[in-house]
Parts: sequence; C-alpha cells; structure tokens
Amino acid sequence: MAKILVIDDQRSIRNTLKDILEYESHTVELAEHGEEGVEMYNANKYDVVLCDIKMPNMDGMEVLDKIINHENDAPVIMISGHGNIDTAVEAIKKGAYDFIEKPLDLNRLLVTIRNAVEKKDLVTETKVLKRKVSKTYEMIGESEPIARVKDMIDKVAPTDARVLITGENGTGKELVARWLHEKSNRASMPFVEVNCAAIPSELIESELFGHEKGAFTSAHKQRKGKFEQANGGTIFLDEIGDMSLPAQAKVLRALQENIISRVGSDKDIKVDVRVLAATNKNLKEEISKGNFREDLYHRLSVILIHVPSLNDRKEDIPILTDHFNKLICAELGMPLKSFTDSAVDELKTINWTGNIREFRNVIERLIILGQNSITEEDVQAYARPM
Repeated sequence: MAKILVIDDQRSIRNTLKDILEYESHTVELAEHGEEGVEMYNANKYDVVLCDIKMPNMDGMEVLDKIINHENDAPVIMISGHGNIDTAVEAIKKGAYDFIEKPLDLNRLLVTIRNAVEKKDLVTETKVLKRKVSKTYEMIGESEPIARVKDMIDKVAPTDARVLITGENGTGKELVARWLHEKSNRASMPFVEVNCAAIPSELIESELFGHEKGAFTSAHKQRKGKFEQANGGTIFLDEIGDMSLPAQAKVLRALQENIISRVGSDKDIKVDVRVLAATNKNLKEEISKGNFREDLYHRLSVILIHVPSLNDRKEDIPILTDHFNKLICAELGMPLKSFTDSAVDELKTINWTGNIREFRNVIERLIILGQNSITEEDVQAYARPM
C-alpha cells in the first residue's frame, strides 16, 4: 500500500488521518508544520502527500511550491477547512493533484488517495519505459568515425532538412534516424518507420499513402498511409533503394508539394512530414541502371550521413562489449559476466560482416554458453564462423 505524508498543524486531524489510513493498510508519517513537512519530504520517498493549507509560518501553498517539482514527484492532495473555489483553482494550477474541504468525506479521501497512487505508478512506469527506450537507442562508441556521426546528428536534428543515411546492413542506420527524430523539434510527434524492402511492390503505394474503400480487391475499408500517420512528425523510409519506380514518383511529389493522395482517390491531402531515408545500396549506381530516380535522390540527400561499419571502428569494441554485456545479462536475468582482456582482443580480430547486429548476437551467445568469465578460448569456440 501507499506511504503517505500528512502535514497538518492540528494534532487531532493528524492522528485521525493516521488511524484511518493505517486501518486501510497504508504507512503514515506525520509533520506538525510546513517546515517539518518539507524536510521530511526531501529526506524520504512518499507515494502521496496530504497537506493542510491554513498553517502558521509556512502555509500549505508555500509547502506546495517547495515540493511540487521535487524528484520524488508524489501527488499532493490539499485539505482545508477555509477553502473556496479560488483557493482550489490556485492549488490545482500550482500542481496539486486534488483539493478536499474539511470536514473530510472519508470515502472521497480514500478514493482520491487510490487514484493519486495509481497516477504516480503510471508516471513511474512511463519514466522507466522512457529510460529503457533511450538505452535501446543509445549510440555507443567514442571512435572518430562514430564521433563524426554524432556531431552530424547534433547539427542536423534541430532542422527539418531531409537526410539520406547510408551504410552496410547492421551498422545502425535506424538508430541514426531515431536520434535525428529524438533530438528534433518533432520529438513529441510520431516516428513512423517503413521498411521498403519488406513490402511487396504492388502494396507499397497503399502502405505509404493509404487507400480508399474499394480501391482494390482487398480494400474493405479506408486506410490511412504511413505519411498521414507521421503527420507533424518524422517518416523513416528504410531500404529506400528497393522502392518501385511508381512509388518513387509519388514520394517525389510528396516531397515537392507536401501533398499525397490515397490509392483510389483524386483528393489531395496536405501533410507536414520530415523525411529520413536509408539504404545499403549505392544509389548513384542504381540511378545509372535505371532503378532509382535521380530527381528523388537529390530531394532526399540534402544531408548525407554515412554510418561506419564495425570493421572501421574496432577501437569501440571494448565499449560495445561492456554495453551489450550489461544489457543482455539484464534482459536474461543473469549475473553480469566478465570478459578478459584477451577475449576482447580476440573480438577485435574478427571480420564483422554483419556489423553491430552480428556483434550483439555473438556477445549474447558468449554470455549464454560461456562461464562467468569469458575467455579468448570462448571467443574462438563460439564467436568464429563455422
């Protein structure tokens, strides 16, 4: 149950609240004035705070000002026997979770506390998930090639410039795209990813631009495409070198005019989308072969970011080993493994054709199959290609 701090200068109110809340299996701590309440709040973790408004020296509003932006982030429920609508509105504006008048309605108080605890739990879960997501998309490495990529991201992300991300499979092109979005002014809006290589050519237009009901045999209802879903945010066209020429023509129009039309419709739809694209192909060669539109290439490649292969930044292998060791052991619920210096040196000698994706898989294999300390012999036995 919840740990609750009660701040009230009236002993009878404090003790009554303590008896009621402890009967409901909550843990309750008491403060008899505002200064003591602030000190206790700063020194401890609470799930909910009940704070009286009318108190000598430091009143409830001052207490609210001092604790509302604290890292504890506990919901604050204001209570008062001298309240009015203006006081309640002011308290809510300052960040209070709710305002309850004295004499306290027991049922309302308990329901409000329950709802406040649920809200705090949701906020905590959201923060944890955000931390997990940020770790998932962390860019690991201190080598010069990866430092150049990070520097480019920092410079380009705040703009709406289109970016073409190139690099071998498994180097982390999607990671670069996500960081461009996360560091942009569109970070709070959708990030929509489209793997152009995974969608059949006859369906790519519908996937990107949507379709109207009856546009084709299986179009049983209207459907928004990825460009509409990304409106206000970012669309990431991964493996754009595999996109069909008809779809390329429509993407070109969307980039030129910020307008799309669904399959089976003549209606123009205005969209505000930042376009990021990635490919492992040499698009200039694809242009010479007639497989890719040159005008689309120039529209997409306002900024070019090349993601280096792991073979081009092997000095990052010790950092990457430590990172994936911690990440994978946590995911598997296993004690943290250690890698000997000779094991890390052996990892540096491998030709990483699959880049970071292959490297992560190898580290996971070593963690599962190796002992508590991963040795050079383990790397030779489990990491080398058969």
